Amino acid sequence: MTGSLLEVIALDVRDAVAAEEGGADRLEIVADMSTGGLTPAPETVAAIAKKSALPQMVMLRSNAGYTVTPEELEGLERDARVLADAGAAGFVFGFLDDDGKVDLAATEALIHAVTPLPWTFHRAVDNAADLQAGWRAVRLLPNLATVLTSGNPSGIAAGLPMLRSRAEAGDAPLILAGGGLKPHLVPPLLDYGVRAFHVGGAVRASWSDPVDIDRVRRWRRIVDSI
Repeated sequence: MTGSLLEVIALDVRDAVAAEEGGADRLEIVADMSTGGLTPAPETVAAIAKKSALPQMVMLRSNAGYTVTPEELEGLERDARVLADAGAAGFVFGFLDDDGKVDLAATEALIHAVTPLPWTFHRAVDNAADLQAGWRAVRLLPNLATVLTSGNPSGIAAGLPMLRSRAEAGDAPLILAGGGLKPHLVPPLLDYGVRAFHVGGAVRASWSDPVDIDRVRRWRRIVDSI
């Protein structure tokens, strides 16, 4: 990996190949971005594994919200085993309860299901009722690789103060900055010590269009401008 980590959302093989050619370090594999990303089919993960050497962080999410029912959780545990066999290098998940607190029981159950693979806690943390309390709960969970966060439900532009606060608390190595990421927001994040960046819509014309190699290359240069 060069400089900072650059993770790109991929929906299919074409996206994955373009992301790798553009210089991405890692993929987040999802389905249905109209809902913010759901669990993809194992066939998608297997097909990508045949065409791209990039590690695949695969979404485990059953609905457009951040809560999970017991039945959904059981399904995600089954999905994790199948997706690991298909080629997942790690997973992306995380849940809140009805009060907006991190749902530790559900999250820990899924951590157990994906062990020993690493995982990312996704932007559910940005929607916690108490963001600082949410972070304190998440950062202590086992095998946590990164936290996909914008610092604010509305995006990184509004979330810079929170991300700076978490970086100053020692969490910069955990931060995977994503959600409304724009080029002008990268320098302050680099100044905070953040070295992992996540892009999706920024590397394509629209969600109905494939990943654009040249856009990935531009982001590669941007995040490496330490």
